[in-house]
Amino acid sequence: MALTLCEHWGWFGATGKPQRRACEKLLDRLVKEGLIDLPAKRKLRPRLAPPSVGSEIAEEDTVPGPSVECDLRSVQPIRLERLDGSEAVASWSALVERYHPLGSKRPFGCSLRYYVTSPRGRLGCLLLAGGARALRSRDEWIGWSAQQRLSNLPFVINNSRFLLFPWVRVPHLASHVLGRLARQVRDDWHARWGYRPVLMETFVDPAQYRGVCYRAAGWEVLGETTGEGLRLRGHTYRTSRKLILVRPLVRDFRKRLLSDP
Repeated sequence: MALTLCEHWGWFGATGKPQRRACEKLLDRLVKEGLIDLPAKRKLRPRLAPPSVGSEIAEEDTVPGPSVECDLRSVQPIRLERLDGSEAVASWSALVERYHPLGSKRPFGCSLRYYVTSPRGRLGCLLLAGGARALRSRDEWIGWSAQQRLSNLPFVINNSRFLLFPWVRVPHLASHVLGRLARQVRDDWHARWGYRPVLMETFVDPAQYRGVCYRAAGWEVLGETTGEGLRLRGHTYRTSRKLILVRPLVRDFRKRLLSDP
């Protein structure tokens, strides 16, 4: 029923797929409010989770590599290697879990994972995922309405993890990687998900970092988060304030984000 409604209403996401789950939530809400009657849901067997990649492989992949301490020229050319396949993702996740302060969490929705590579081997990891649902500073800076934000939010992506391994000490490498990411990510995202984002965002903890590499790569500081997490019915949580930084990927990004669906 939800798929049929999505087809009739033209309710599709940026990837072209029907927004089935959102439609199901709408139907549940209409039933609870007494506006419609639906037949009882059928009980389905739970789907079995796919087999996980062996932890031994992941453990082997997290062993520290040889020290890389040199200037940027000595590790060129730098490449961003896009990952596909469960085994590659498992190894990537194990590295991020071990060496990134925030660990590794499975992103919701569309995402891209990269290895930062060079002739000296793997130097780090990157993760791009969907943009934050609502950010006051960002939303005021863009100037979009609530409806425009709901419609065009998929065109904002979040650099939610950026890791250079602790045995890699190369001045200016971080900003160089971010510059390459800005030039490459639109085509990579299109190849994987079928559309091109127009804006990147990220968060930096000011108690730990100043975001120097992001600023050097052309990112702009918009302000700070409020420290209040997404409010769900019956649940609230707080976190420390974070700096909000953005990097446009096209010149007319604002025009596109303010456009009708």
